Amino acid sequence: MPAAHSSSSPSTRILPTALSLLIPVVFLATAPAQVAATATQTASEETVAPGDPVVVYLVRHAEKADDGTDDPPLALAGQIRVRILQGLLADARLTHVYTTDWRRTRETAQPIAESAGLETVVYDPRAPDSLARLIRATPGRHLVVGHSNTTPALVSALGGDPSGPIHEMEYNRLYIVAILPGASPVVSLLRFGEPYVKGDDFSLRATRGPRTR
Repeated sequence: MPAAHSSSSPSTRILPTALSLLIPVVFLATAPAQVAATATQTASEETVAPGDPVVVYLVRHAEKADDGTDDPPLALAGQIRVRILQGLLADARLTHVYTTDWRRTRETAQPIAESAGLETVVYDPRAPDSLARLIRATPGRHLVVGHSNTTPALVSALGGDPSGPIHEMEYNRLYIVAILPGASPVVSLLRFGEPYVKGDDFSLRATRGPRTR
């Protein structure tokens, strides 16, 4: 597995492997109307105490297909990446899963939500501060699937350093933001799956398009 990338922020800690990241984070362990509809997740929330820390996993959707539409599904490479992410988060004990209302984000979030016995909740990517306020006030372990521009914005809204913008063909960032009462957020950045290499896509990846989000 590729090594994690460091950030210059003093509040950012980069750990070397998926296992070493997930175990410590779990162990530590007005919003839009769509986000507020979380009643179906109460069964998982029973395992979370009111004073527990908030742990947030943030990813961009996986690779999308180049099918000529405005709302394409995942490409084969994206489906493979979702399987890898699903394995990484298998022991994260997620309590909430959020996705934007695009097919590529829903298809990234849905298998992971199903594995955790959760319903996905649609959020408005144009209002990162609203979602950040809701998450910070909700103890538990949250997965948020977004886009190349909205994911770094949400990391910032949660009080972390996103380590720069996400390239339009970059799909392998996994942020983990741990928010402990009375402390500054701690951000870890993990790389998972195959990195994008121009010209080396084996016909599995989406081609570069003018409207990539």
